[in-house]
Amino acid sequence: MSSIKMRAKLDGGVTTVKALISHPMDTGLVKDKKTDKLIPAHFIQEVTVTHKGTTVMTAEWGGAVSKNPYLSFRFKGGSAGDTLKLSWVDNQGKSDSSEGQIK
Repeated sequence: MSSIKMRAKLDGGVTTVKALISHPMDTGLVKDKKTDKLIPAHFIQEVTVTHKGTTVMTAEWGGAVSKNPYLSFRFKGGSAGDTLKLSWVDNQGKSDSSEGQIK
């Protein structure tokens, strides 16, 4: 199951993309209440969205981004039915991607 829920809507020549990513986004600075040891850092480092093979958005994140981050941005040049691909990579080498169509 994908960790990404994404929607893209075209309005007046501008595509608005909204995405919710399920991820713990641990900073490495918080202690586990049961063990009193630090929870290891585990956060998304890079998010990329492509449209027709061209990158339309790249974000570089760190541990300060909240758990289950929400992302929204707009770009010009999309058309209804076009496919977008959102991908992320975290600091532990894990990754995920999802594709969705512009409506």
